[in-house]
Amino acid sequence: MKRLVFFLSFTILIGCGVEQDPEQIDKAEASVERYLKANFQNVESVEFNNSPSAPMGGLVLEGTVNGEATFNVGVNEDYTVGRIGKGEGFPERKEACLEHSCDYGQQEE
Repeated sequence: MKRLVFFLSFTILIGCGVEQDPEQIDKAEASVERYLKANFQNVESVEFNNSPSAPMGGLVLEGTVNGEATFNVGVNEDYTVGRIGKGEGFPERKEACLEHSCDYGQQEE
């Protein structure tokens, strides 16, 4: 019985992963780059790795800022940033963006 439950759970989790097409990934990366530059100090460059993941239908992008500080960002279906995980050395948030995220020109799709 435990094997059946495990197998069904595993199958459901695998099935929830959704393939993202290159156009979606490009739009998400552009939105994340705008978000980072609008909300954090001294963001000069944003680089993404080549393996975005799509757990449970969402999109998670990983990369580096200024060639050193790592991050991962959960992107919503409308290409807005849902959450961000910041690695060591990540730039500080801009003063004006502490309470609420600053506008970063989200795209309406």
